[in-house]
Amino acid sequence: MDIFASKYNSILKTDLFLITPPFTQLNTPYPATAYIKGFLNTKNISSTQADLGIEVILALFSKKGLEDLFFHAEELGQSKSLNAKRIIALKNEYIKTIDAVIAFLQGKNPTLALQICQEDFLPEASRFAQLEELDWAFGAMGTQDKAKHLATLYLEDISDFIIECIDPNFGFSRYAERLGRSANSFDELYEALNQEYTYMDKILIEILDQKIAVIQPRLFLISVPFPGNLYAAFRCAQYVKRNYPEIKISMGGGFPNTELRSLSDKRVFEFFDYITLDDGELPIELLYNAITKAEAFSLYKRTFLLENGEVAYKNDALRSDYKQLDVGTPDYRDLQLDQYISVIEIVNPMHRMWSDGRWNKLTMAHGCYWGKCTFCDISLDYIKVYEPVAAKLIVDRIEELSEKTGQNGFHFVDEAAPPALMREVALEILRRKISVTWWTNIRFEKSFTRDLCILLKASGCIAVSGGLEVASDRLLKLIDKGVTVEQVAQVTRNFTEAGVMVHAYLMYGYPTQTIQETVDSLEMVRQLFEAGVLQSGFWHQFAMTAHSPVGMNPEKFGVVKETETIGTFANNDINYIDKTGIDHDKFSFGLKKSLFNFMHGICFDYKLQDWFDFKIPKTMIPSDFIDKALREDSKLNTKPTAKVVWLGGKPDIESYTKHKKGNSMEMAILTFHDKKETFNIQTNKTEGEWLASILEKIAVSNTQVYTFQEIKADFEKTMEHFELFWYSKPIYTLRDFGLLVL
Repeated sequence: MDIFASKYNSILKTDLFLITPPFTQLNTPYPATAYIKGFLNTKNISSTQADLGIEVILALFSKKGLEDLFFHAEELGQSKSLNAKRIIALKNEYIKTIDAVIAFLQGKNPTLALQICQEDFLPEASRFAQLEELDWAFGAMGTQDKAKHLATLYLEDISDFIIECIDPNFGFSRYAERLGRSANSFDELYEALNQEYTYMDKILIEILDQKIAVIQPRLFLISVPFPGNLYAAFRCAQYVKRNYPEIKISMGGGFPNTELRSLSDKRVFEFFDYITLDDGELPIELLYNAITKAEAFSLYKRTFLLENGEVAYKNDALRSDYKQLDVGTPDYRDLQLDQYISVIEIVNPMHRMWSDGRWNKLTMAHGCYWGKCTFCDISLDYIKVYEPVAAKLIVDRIEELSEKTGQNGFHFVDEAAPPALMREVALEILRRKISVTWWTNIRFEKSFTRDLCILLKASGCIAVSGGLEVASDRLLKLIDKGVTVEQVAQVTRNFTEAGVMVHAYLMYGYPTQTIQETVDSLEMVRQLFEAGVLQSGFWHQFAMTAHSPVGMNPEKFGVVKETETIGTFANNDINYIDKTGIDHDKFSFGLKKSLFNFMHGICFDYKLQDWFDFKIPKTMIPSDFIDKALREDSKLNTKPTAKVVWLGGKPDIESYTKHKKGNSMEMAILTFHDKKETFNIQTNKTEGEWLASILEKIAVSNTQVYTFQEIKADFEKTMEHFELFWYSKPIYTLRDFGLLVL
């Protein structure tokens, strides 16, 4: 096919064209371009955006795409594995079923689930061998979920075929990631870019060419969030530079923000005119002004460019970055929101959420309010500059995005959402009576009380993820995490009991971590899952980065950098030697295998030694450590300044006279109806009438929020002994049905 021959009937000129290159997620767009487009709207700067990743996937995984793919694979004529030969033998079955399967995964063809689950509809190759291991998991999965998982295996079979026979760099959520990861030198990537287009490149460039010819932008912005987007970003820039030299090209995003801060290789600027760092709003506005106003002298914000043949870093604009109040609401227009595909890659509750369904992305606060963890890039602005957004503005943005996208699912992409702001956002959602589903990343800190977790759940929070990291108090202190294992257990219990799923990020191989601490950390994790307070988790090995306290001061943490040389291209990941001499790699398989089983509620009775094929020491953690931590009950602790909120409705109240030993007393029965049941409480008449009136005042729908002190004062206008009433059975009953102390 001639990928450059196209005819266009309409031109849709905009000043800026923003893209995310292949590949990120299949189920939802990466939000960077939507954030920038939302900002550009506030400046009346015209822009168009595209997620080239999903567009390439849909072109490849289509009837025509597979016909071309199999033709190309057979034309190459190379030797193939038995698995690849099987897939070629079944090529007609793949070609016949692919469009229906993609439509099903896009949510457009739900009845296909019945056929897929009969297991004689999809062609099956090696990925389906794992089905026998996973059959037990489907007991808890409905027809739609099982069909999604089978369809995912089907796509992964095709992916394996592509990797073996067409392009070894292919991957659903990343492409040629190896070329971008730890690329201190630009040489290998530069060499790859000077090769002929790969099969995947041709699909990408054909889609890009059609868009550039229609849009005709003045500035082409490429967001590169991850190493797996880097190669495709350079391919896109290379094509536009060669064929549309009048268009200026800029790169921004997570990868340059962390990896390219010491860039000095001028060959990079054969592809890009600019590379901007950190928050993109002001740097992009200044680039736009420099290009459109063509002034002789321009000011820049955190921008690399080529000046007199050398790489220069310009940060001469004195203007401050925009406040979160002024950056606008993310705008998802131009993105094909109904085309994304939901997959179930693995039976892990949190990973399943990431890959299944479409999520609008928002931010509660820029940066991290804690900002101390020693493994984290706390010296960089995306962590260091903490700026929360007002709760009312966040919920305004929720309503606006829900209306524009037709989706009410939100993933708040915070480094760690602040508990106080989460509380205010939840109250605002409930006040406005809007239906939202949301989840976010947190720190497991004691602010997440039982009542706050119930409030968050009531507002639509379905899951939280947080870093337990190394489940060892010594190491948590060294990390400066600001939590203890005991505290994490209590917070995870509070979320779990409220009905919010909890996912823990787990780390091994932290500097100075001993084998004993790794074993003890695994035991802590085992106990947390056995207690039912963790539902999901993921182990990752510690990586040292240049902008973290460990990377900047390795001697404090007992590690030695293998090299001090700064590369001319990417500089973030640092190779190091741990003075303990422990081979942490060997723990990887056992940690991950045990966790997989714990997540499914089995194998808690296995000895820890059973997960490893080498000798490990016995755990030093008492078998009831987590159980003891979970016994603490904080229901009685009520501070005078605590906010008191009622989530329930208005009760019916009936009075009656109670006679006992010749005495009569006026009593009241308050009848409440919640979504699940009806219940009664009894008090004396005066207390009952007061209670009914105060519940109306503190109802979550009201804008005024009352403190415990104010409620106490209100009670004592007409009665005495408030504490006796507050800690009585009627109030305890209400505490179980939505009377919250926050």
